[in-house]
Amino acid sequence: MLTPLLTSLVILANAGGTVGGLPSKAPAAVGMSGARLQKIDKVLARGIKAGGFPGGVVIIGRRGATVLEKGFGNLSWSGKSPVEPSNTIYDLASLTKVVATTSAIMMLYDQGKVRLDDKVSKFIPAFSGGLKDDITIQQLLEHRSGLPAGRDLWRIAMTPGEARQAVIETPLECEPGACLIYSDLGADMLGFVAEAISGQRLDIFLQEHVFDPLGMHETMFRPHWTLRDRIAPTELTPPRGYPLRGEVHDENAFALGGVAGHAGLFSTATDLAVFAQMMLNGGEINGVRIISDSTVALFTARTAERGTRALGWDTCGHDGSCGKYLSSRAYGHTGFTGTSLWIDPDRDLFVILLTNRVHAARARRPSKVIADVRADVADAAALAVRDAEGDLLAMPASFRADRAVGWNRPIRSRSRRSKSKKKASSSIVTPIHRTSSKTN
Repeated sequence: MLTPLLTSLVILANAGGTVGGLPSKAPAAVGMSGARLQKIDKVLARGIKAGGFPGGVVIIGRRGATVLEKGFGNLSWSGKSPVEPSNTIYDLASLTKVVATTSAIMMLYDQGKVRLDDKVSKFIPAFSGGLKDDITIQQLLEHRSGLPAGRDLWRIAMTPGEARQAVIETPLECEPGACLIYSDLGADMLGFVAEAISGQRLDIFLQEHVFDPLGMHETMFRPHWTLRDRIAPTELTPPRGYPLRGEVHDENAFALGGVAGHAGLFSTATDLAVFAQMMLNGGEINGVRIISDSTVALFTARTAERGTRALGWDTCGHDGSCGKYLSSRAYGHTGFTGTSLWIDPDRDLFVILLTNRVHAARARRPSKVIADVRADVADAAALAVRDAEGDLLAMPASFRADRAVGWNRPIRSRSRRSKSKKKASSSIVTPIHRTSSKTN
């Protein structure tokens, strides 16, 4: 039976230590319940046992310190490589959109080099003609540009240059501003804009202006092959024809050369904790300012009455990966490979979960497993926070992972079961003296 393997301290009980550039404190020292945080152990254990993912990392931070940093399970199902929070590197997938691409736009916005109402064609002249002339930077950030969700670049492009051109030439699916379509292509266009303004390739710009200044030395696009053993593998049978490890999982990001606005970033949970704390601090950490506090507030606030989108970021709608208990001002994002990052400024709290759920998942519905685990981890973290009077919110009778609805057993509605019973009973010749019956 699979059990989670703890590869670092379960609860960081000694104040004054340092984890990944952040001090570590006991939960009580930052107004949290260590006992409630331990619920996360069971949630991750159930996710692994159910076959949703071979391993993962959770980091919880509050008031400038990490209070929990844990590695569970292994990099793969072989059970030979335990997950280590500060050492295991994950493919972040769509967390790239916020940690990388949105951060680049925020910095350029601070510098006055781009405005939200600027037309995209101002920076990418080829992105023009018809309704494309009207698309703004803000509409790309809000996923309201009219661009479709995606396009199979990997099928139609032979080089990164051809893939880039295909993104730019993609027809719109609706009128700009008239619809909300979560679009990888929109994020790619933002990446192209950042490159055009900065004069640098996106990965180089971010390394020089964000990751290196923050000391995030384990965060990168296109990891060097020497890091392969530290990287959690992803898909075993992708269209590329070989198992993926250290190479971006997303086929379109690969077609774009491994550096794309929508995917391609790799990192450790420990590095992401530094990034999350920088955002909670209003764009600064350890005397290093990356983004102004006003820009952080602007980009992380919900922009529309309907929906949950902010500028680049998503906000908590209390019905998804952020769970039920984070504040309405919480913002974050998820990644297809099984990653999530949520930041709650009202609670001065961040929640990081990294897994490689796309690696040969054994569960019947791995997407349901990771969805429930994400929400449960966020809920457990929020429920561990004491309010100003020191009180705690009431714990639910059970967590999603306790119920595991739809993880491995077929979901059948009550009406469908009743119909099956009626059909079965009508097709059976009942003996005169039958005393009992069973329905599976």
